[in-house]
Amino acid sequence: MNYRHIYHAGSFTDVMKHAVVAMILSRLGSKETPYCVLDTHAGIGRYDLTSAQASKTGEHLGGITRVMAGAETLPAALEPYLKAIRDLNLGSGGALRWYPGSPRLARMLMRPSDRLLLAELHPEDVETLRAEFSRDRNTSVQHIDGYRAIRAHLPLKERRGLVLIDPPFEVTDEFERMADALLMGHGKWPTGIFALWYPIKERPAVWRFHEAIERSGIRKVLIAELTVHDEDTHMRLNGCGMLIVNPPWQLDKDLETVLPALHAALGARAGGGKIEWLVPE
Repeated sequence: MNYRHIYHAGSFTDVMKHAVVAMILSRLGSKETPYCVLDTHAGIGRYDLTSAQASKTGEHLGGITRVMAGAETLPAALEPYLKAIRDLNLGSGGALRWYPGSPRLARMLMRPSDRLLLAELHPEDVETLRAEFSRDRNTSVQHIDGYRAIRAHLPLKERRGLVLIDPPFEVTDEFERMADALLMGHGKWPTGIFALWYPIKERPAVWRFHEAIERSGIRKVLIAELTVHDEDTHMRLNGCGMLIVNPPWQLDKDLETVLPALHAALGARAGGGKIEWLVPE
């Protein structure tokens, strides 16, 4: 309950995660029928990069600040994500002050007819989140554990949509909890898109997570990873990944272009982008 994402808002991990989310939502929005997004660990919605907390770590300087500085050279598939950030900062005099968390990013890319379900367990953060979306009748904010929200809301009545699972990894068994949640959620809604974010610090933990998903019997599982350091120590965050079940058509092809471009824009001297099918269709 002590985690505060404001210290990490706009970091390279946010850039990778939210770029992928924006690409998924763009594909969902290309069809006329409404869809729904369930965000299991929602946070507060938007983050002030000039706040004392964000300034203390300055992680955004090596993340979204660098990316926006070279935005004109990035692939077209990233434009929905980049446009959302520009639009959120229209009143900031050209400065990059606000960074959208996944709830605000999703709502900016969604249509009025699309539904957004937000789960947040931190008592202070959930009140901030409610204030952020108080005038949006198609956004629901619940003070609930994100894994319980999966059980409560699936299958989504729209039959189309995304479940974003993005925990803070404060507990040592988070990989196991995510795998269990995916297995349960997929059992209730096998045609839905699930996107699970994870940190890359200790590679064996990632391998065990992937192996658990492989053994589950779930099909059509795509892995996207971005690392910015050599994986020669587990004492730092070397990168992050997204495990995506039922990814939209051609997402893998787009990511083959997007991830190397983001790696270059971030100025990383090690690591790189990686796309692979963990389990094919």
